[in-house]
Amino acid sequence: MADKNQKDEFYKRLIVFTVELVKFCAELRKDRNFWVIADQLLDSGCSIGANIFEAKSASSKRDYIKFYEISLKSINETIYWLIVISASTKSLATESNELRKEVEEFGRIIASSLITMKGKRRY
Repeated sequence: MADKNQKDEFYKRLIVFTVELVKFCAELRKDRNFWVIADQLLDSGCSIGANIFEAKSASSKRDYIKFYEISLKSINETIYWLIVISASTKSLATESNELRKEVEEFGRIIASSLITMKGKRRY
């Protein structure tokens, strides 16, 4: 994510993902059995973009990296819940898998950014 246009595009993708996740969880909550999972998924999934946006106002390089690390942890949790949903209900499996693909791509982008940031200088 070297230039401003790439960063702006990434930020837009995070927002679109979060909006789609909120809609998906609303659908998921129609089944009482999935209420807890929907809550967990919303927490972890919304945290991804929130932490990346919060990093923009970090007070130090170490702080900036920490927000990216938290986001990466949220990505892993989000992937877990999307896999559980796909395995639990056929009616939402396709949409769950589509969301998971986007989250996995976020994970690759953020992990690559972390490697670059940590490799450039000590924090």
